Amino acid sequence: MTAYKTGSFLRCGAAILPLTGLAVPAVEAREREADVAPYIEIQQILVADLKDGSDVLTYTSVAAGVDTSLQTRGAEAQVNVRYERRFFYEDNLGDEDIITGLARGSVQVVPNLLALEAGAFAARSRVDLRGEAPSNTVGNIDNVTQVYSVYAGPSLSTRAGALDVNAGYRIGYTKVEDETAGVLPAGQVPVDIFDDSVSHSANASVAMQPGDLPFGWSVGAGWQREDGSQLDQRFEGKQVRADVTVPVSQTLAAVGGIGYEDIEISERDAVRDTDGVPIIGDDGRLVTDTSSPRLLSYDQDGIYWDVGVLWRPSRRTSLEARVGQRYGSETYHGNFAYQPNQNTALNISVYDTVSGFGNLLNDNLSSLGTSFTSTRNPLSGELNGCAFGPTSSLCFNDVLQSAASSSFRARGINGQLTYNHGGWNTGLGVGYARRRYFASQLGSVSAIDGLIDQNYYANLTIGRDLDRYSSFDANVYANLLDSGFANAPNVLGVGANAAYYRQILPRLQGTAAVGLDSYQQDGFDSELTASALLGLRYDF
Repeated sequence: MTAYKTGSFLRCGAAILPLTGLAVPAVEAREREADVAPYIEIQQILVADLKDGSDVLTYTSVAAGVDTSLQTRGAEAQVNVRYERRFFYEDNLGDEDIITGLARGSVQVVPNLLALEAGAFAARSRVDLRGEAPSNTVGNIDNVTQVYSVYAGPSLSTRAGALDVNAGYRIGYTKVEDETAGVLPAGQVPVDIFDDSVSHSANASVAMQPGDLPFGWSVGAGWQREDGSQLDQRFEGKQVRADVTVPVSQTLAAVGGIGYEDIEISERDAVRDTDGVPIIGDDGRLVTDTSSPRLLSYDQDGIYWDVGVLWRPSRRTSLEARVGQRYGSETYHGNFAYQPNQNTALNISVYDTVSGFGNLLNDNLSSLGTSFTSTRNPLSGELNGCAFGPTSSLCFNDVLQSAASSSFRARGINGQLTYNHGGWNTGLGVGYARRRYFASQLGSVSAIDGLIDQNYYANLTIGRDLDRYSSFDANVYANLLDSGFANAPNVLGVGANAAYYRQILPRLQGTAAVGLDSYQQDGFDSELTASALLGLRYDF
């Protein structure tokens, strides 16, 4: 049985692999392979506003981190985490702490039966698509906040005769720190900001592959819930579903599925003053009226379906594409994976889901494999937008485009390409993300109901070892943001940086980096900043 991730629920479908006439590649027994690389860094950074030559900022950064890769017969993990303390010399700037990282792991509790999956993520996110779009998040910046997310849970996979049996559960927690959007276009009011949430996801399925019968089949059920503290928002979805796979040839199959689901999203009103105006607390968020009745913002139940094709001409190429009716309209989703050799991998996914901020972040994190490469901006030390792996890659741009508290329908497309050959390491991520928000017309955030925002993004990373002692890497990135609010102009953010690394002594490395960052928005002064860095890193 193959499980296909489609938005907030696990959709089950019978596997197509037996139709190809190809044997399943044998999984090589893994020898123990562990690489733990803790390090410390000290850096001196200069940031200059090229639109105003008098505005120059310098600061010192001290950081500690660890890069870990673990591959054994019973466990797999990849960890990239970094803590940074920035010391500013300006009287109007306080020192700040930043934690960024990405981690995924899996432990076989009972070999070939029960595993424990976990993941964690820490990064900075935009608050509001209408505000500033700084790429170099240094100094007195607005519209940027810190996001943390973690999840864990067991997964079961076994066979009972000719049946494939799968089940899983996940609990997650997501937190957004207190920040404001800063200056917005004239006439625009801030959106309510996500605070924190606890999410749950459970699924179970039974399937039979084609062979004993002229077709494959599966039946499954899923449940998901997210409880957010902001306005006491609640997302709950339940579904049951059946799928069939009908072989057309050795490499092609027709697929179809039908199910029933019930999704309900609700919130409470905010505390209001004597004039009926919602009250905003010290953290910049609306104050929840805990005595308010629940206000329904989304209620969708009924039959949904989709049909499509599965194509696997070889072990290195696979395609799934489906079209159907769901969430009250047409829906399209699928994925394409191509790995012609060990140096090249291409992954493209089209998605359509109804979710909340925490649920979507956990879904994205759980879809990333336990082997990946995540690069960092050499000037800010923060994670770049994508993580690249040999079998799965992921860009977080879609979920981090804004931190609005309301749930939404998310649709879009993501593509990631990795190419490693002749000493070059290259990764390209591009995508488009579209959200339509849900809010009660009787509540305090009714203005966001039906709002559609859009994000177009691209990230390119290139690296190469120059010799035994030196290397370089470069990053280019761009975002075009459309908030959907009337009279709110689009925001374009672009940037590029490059870094040179040189081993000075065993375990001691020097770094020199430069970068340019810019964003433009009608009605605001455009911004162009240049950055330079000199630093030392010691690996233990």
